[in-house]
Amino acid sequence: MSMKILSLILITFYSLVTHISYAHAGLDVIYRHGDIALEGYIAKPDANKYSGVRPTILIAHQWKGLGGYEKKRADMLADLGYIAFAIDVYGQNTRPDTQGKAKAESSKYKDNPELARGRMMTALNFIKTVDDVDINNIAAIGYCFGGTMVLEMARAGADIDAVVSFHGGLATQSSAQADDNILTSIQIHHGAADPYVSDIEVSAFKQEMVTAKTDWHFISYANAVHAFTEKEAGNDPSKGAAYNQKADERSWSYTLDFLKMTFAQ
Repeated sequence: MSMKILSLILITFYSLVTHISYAHAGLDVIYRHGDIALEGYIAKPDANKYSGVRPTILIAHQWKGLGGYEKKRADMLADLGYIAFAIDVYGQNTRPDTQGKAKAESSKYKDNPELARGRMMTALNFIKTVDDVDINNIAAIGYCFGGTMVLEMARAGADIDAVVSFHGGLATQSSAQADDNILTSIQIHHGAADPYVSDIEVSAFKQEMVTAKTDWHFISYANAVHAFTEKEAGNDPSKGAAYNQKADERSWSYTLDFLKMTFAQ
């Protein structure tokens, strides 16, 4: 075989691999909450490997808005056979680029549970209209601010199977009550050394879950601070937010097991 022919074969193979990888990268989508345009991202599994309707996971972003991190998680879930929808809480083109702007934007939702829950329910209602989504097998996961948002979904009585919060805030201005009949299973991944979520907040959340008679479990990770799943947070725990590989990998593994068990019920 000549070098020219071999080179053409290699180029063709590389092109096919690149095309397949791109095809699984997902699609940006526009949906609306009232007059507000929202821009999310949907990743679907390879139809040749996973046919028919598929369990679906919503992904709520951290406080700087939907970006590459959440899209990467969506792609990871799609590779495992899920349809993944990285949602947009803030609105199209609203992506705070500083800590101060992110704090101000996220506070609009933390301080207004009705707005937060409405925005999350809009995402849920939208994904139910998408082809191949199994509307009877839906969960939501969230990171930091997004972790707080998925807990608001559960508190609102959303008709989904599970929510998972990664290093999210646990407080709310509208606590779940004993007669709320929350059927969503809840999993919490918390950095034991997170300076932004106090022991008082943790205790209050656990008591809220007990009072509301929810199905919940809470996992703490030693030496992990805030944002422990995000490499972009750096590696200096003294700053209060830093990546922790062990906590990241363990929390992801526990989440996948939790989703499998939940959807199997």
